This record gives sequence, structure tokens and C-alpha cells, in this order.
Amino acid sequence: MNKGELVDAISGRASVTKKDIEAVLTATLEVIVDAVSSGDRVTLVGFGSFESRDRQAREGRNPKTGEVMTIPATKVPAFSAGKQFKEKVAPPKADAKGPAKKGKGK
Repeated sequence: MNKGELVDAISGRASVTKKDIEAVLTATLEVIVDAVSSGDRVTLVGFGSFESRDRQAREGRNPKTGEVMTIPATKVPAFSAGKQFKEKVAPPKADAKGPAKKGKGK
């Protein structure tokens, strides 16, 4: 789903014009990017958190020559999904001690 499709989907659920939705969505994303780039963490309860993480320097290889090289340390944006989001994507499985599954044999 791209931004235009997201705007269309939101307009199907809310009684707001697509133009207004696009303006709010653009502003929301800009605020999140600005906050994370300045070192703040943005948490949307039930959805997830956006933050900046430090990636340590590490050793890598040039795929063309195989030469060993050092990849410098850097900051990267990160997203951690919230509990409700995770459960929606992958619902929790039943307890292992729950009812036995019916199958072949016994």
C-alpha cells in the first residue's frame, strides 16, 4: 500500500476529505521524522514506537573484490511494533497444555 492508497483507505473509514487526510498524514509523518531525527522517541500506544538507534562500526567485505573494510558507526531509524499490532499480525497460539489435537492414530 502506498501513500495514495492509504489516503483512500482512510477516507473510506472517516468522513473527511482526501485532501484533508493527505495534509494530516503528511504533517504526522513529518513530525515523527523530525522527533526521531532529534533523538526523541515517538510512541503510539497499541501501534508501536519510532526511535533512533546507534549501529556500531563493523567489519564488512567489498562484494566485488572481497577486500575487508570497516563500515563506520551510524544512527538508524527503528520501529518496534506494539502488542496490539503484533497480535493482529500474528494472533497468539493456544496454550500447549490446551485440548489435544485430533489426528491419525489413537
